Amino acid sequence: MIECLLRRFVRDYDHTEDPQVRERYGTLSGIVGILLNLLLSGSKFLAGTLTGAISITADAFNNLSDAASSVVTLVGFRLAGQKADKDHPFGHGRMEYLAGLLISVLILMVGFELAKSSLEKILHPEAVEFSLVSAIILLISVAVKLWMCAFNRNLSRRIHSAAMAATATDSLSDAVSTSVLFLGLLAGRFFSLPLDGWLGLAVAVFILRAGWGAAKDTIDPLLGQKPDPELVHAIEETVLSHPQIVGIHDLVIHDYGPGRAMMSFHAEVPMDSNILEAHDIIDHVERELMEKYHILTSVHMDPIVTNDTQVTKRRAMVERLVKEVQPECTIHDFRMTGGPHHTNLIFDVVAPHNLSISDQELRQAITQRIQKEDPTCFAVIQVDHLFVE
Repeated sequence: MIECLLRRFVRDYDHTEDPQVRERYGTLSGIVGILLNLLLSGSKFLAGTLTGAISITADAFNNLSDAASSVVTLVGFRLAGQKADKDHPFGHGRMEYLAGLLISVLILMVGFELAKSSLEKILHPEAVEFSLVSAIILLISVAVKLWMCAFNRNLSRRIHSAAMAATATDSLSDAVSTSVLFLGLLAGRFFSLPLDGWLGLAVAVFILRAGWGAAKDTIDPLLGQKPDPELVHAIEETVLSHPQIVGIHDLVIHDYGPGRAMMSFHAEVPMDSNILEAHDIIDHVERELMEKYHILTSVHMDPIVTNDTQVTKRRAMVERLVKEVQPECTIHDFRMTGGPHHTNLIFDVVAPHNLSISDQELRQAITQRIQKEDPTCFAVIQVDHLFVE
């Protein structure tokens, strides 16, 4: 059924990297969510009225907020689909993350209000009337919410959307909460147990947990999270498949929204390479990465010494000593300037962010190791930190 909806309402639905196609996915998700949630909300208001169960009425408000969330999804994808302009040269893709964050806030607000109402019901319990119509409404609601979860999760995986993933999480939490309410209705009918308030509180906790998880999934890319290690590995393999490039470092990927990314890195080439040929290779790599990964790329060319025995020997020494100080660290941009009495070893050390010592302590420890190994060598060290792993 999901495939049929995509073929019917999303033109070119297989071209998921196209921002316009992403917008169509968001439109479909939003419209489906608005219609189904409004139907469920009205049905549950009826069920809550028939039974007098505050938990069911609260769940009706939850579905009403879900309809509002679908409106947010719809608007968010519309805004994210806008083209780049002079004030936003990288487009408006992050609006999708903001839409997901707003949905998460709405989920948390519903959870808080439900917890408040449930506590009042625990303190002042009231009898809940069983109604066959209400029971059927709840069962249908569970089935619809499970389908909506599968629907939005499917769309989320196709276009890697945090907003749709948040919507899918919300639908699953609704299915679970409504199932609990149905069990509570049965418990009140057959065992006369006043579980309405307690069940409402359990549902509230579940909703709050789901809302926090959905919020984290949208906050992380807004703050700037590390890129997918598999993507980083694939990029490195692609670049190093060109024999003219002997190494890369300082890879940085900037996320401006799904399908809108930019990256930069330094490509190491032998210093005796033909500069025009090396430049041509760098241009080719930039185009290749754009075609394969849809990431706008800027490459800085670093010439390095590859055929000097003394430089190679000293570099190997420094790499070994750095590993002895901190096994997680690596070096790049190694250069050597000789003099009559001493030699300067100039290089960058790349350290992880969670290193237990400061940058200054790291420099001192490496310098001491080098001086002990060869007193004629002086180290000039720049400490960098990992942007990718």
